[in-house]
Amino acid sequence: MQKVEIKIPASPYAALIEHGILHRIGQQVAELLPGRKRVFVVTSAPIKKLYGEAVTKSLEGFDSTLLEMPDGERYKTFKTVEDLSRKMVKHGADRKAVVVALGGGVVGDTAAFMASIYMRGVEVIQIPTTLLAQVDASVGGKTGVDLPEGKNLIGTFHHPRAVLIDPSVLVTLPDREFRAGLYEVLKCGLIRRREIFDYMEHHREKILQRDPEALEWLITAAVQVKADVVAADEREGDVRRILNFGHTIGHALEAETRYKQFLHGEAVAWGMVAASMLAVAMQKTAPETAQKIIASILAYASLPKVESRGKKIVKRLGMDKKTVDGVVHFVLPTELGTVEIVKDVPEKAIVQAVEELRYLSQSV
Repeated sequence: MQKVEIKIPASPYAALIEHGILHRIGQQVAELLPGRKRVFVVTSAPIKKLYGEAVTKSLEGFDSTLLEMPDGERYKTFKTVEDLSRKMVKHGADRKAVVVALGGGVVGDTAAFMASIYMRGVEVIQIPTTLLAQVDASVGGKTGVDLPEGKNLIGTFHHPRAVLIDPSVLVTLPDREFRAGLYEVLKCGLIRRREIFDYMEHHREKILQRDPEALEWLITAAVQVKADVVAADEREGDVRRILNFGHTIGHALEAETRYKQFLHGEAVAWGMVAASMLAVAMQKTAPETAQKIIASILAYASLPKVESRGKKIVKRLGMDKKTVDGVVHFVLPTELGTVEIVKDVPEKAIVQAVEELRYLSQSV
């Protein structure tokens, strides 16, 4: 078992990474929260079909209830939170209830947000079942739902009691989702730890074949990056903003296409490409560095085409939650493994970068 400590002063916790841990959830709940008996597993239909029986069996001895929410980003809404909360009430959930978020980032964000406000907050344990959720969404305490105007505009900080990561579940992950998740791993290498970037560059086939040893190393390394950044800046006041590399334009692309065209990791991938282009335009990095980043991104998947126009993306950026006092902040690469937060990016340069994305996406 690999263990990564997330050292939040008020509520420290750990991410446990081990093949097969999914079948020992009951044991982990008993150790983490002794005396708690009511467990509510929030999941979606596809995950329930794959792992519902195993999780229910692992919770023998607990009074467990499985709550199903609709599958997909478009259901990451207030209505879903209300529906889940009412189901909790119906089943008698009180302040000692434990919510287990079993699924990808949508389930994790939604279930944790519900847990953060249900009876003013109950415990939540994250069990991410996608690579994207394992290395990003499940760690750091961010919860939230979307509005039509943008992604994650409503949310709270509510840290889980633990994150239980089972790399074995990635065997059943569709190839497109697996590759999309790899972009969040690559992001960790680009913002903080070049070793991850180099590993992904030199072991592409091994990673794409889902080699267990390679996946465990990548997940542990990426979670450690996230843990270090979150511990240094829990509430995204400064350094934590580097985790938004690729997300500024990525979120805008998702919102502009109503979350129907891109998986989150795919949108982030195009966002990292755009940020690399902007870094060259702003003279923050060398052209060859940007080219190396872009080549590595495009080597991992055939990304959906970008059809949104630059001016529409700029308009979307004004509604992004990372915009402060009307100023859009970009995370731009300077060297491999190092980024800089930049707030004076001209609108013209952003439009140009998006138009270059459109051209590039048509040709690859």
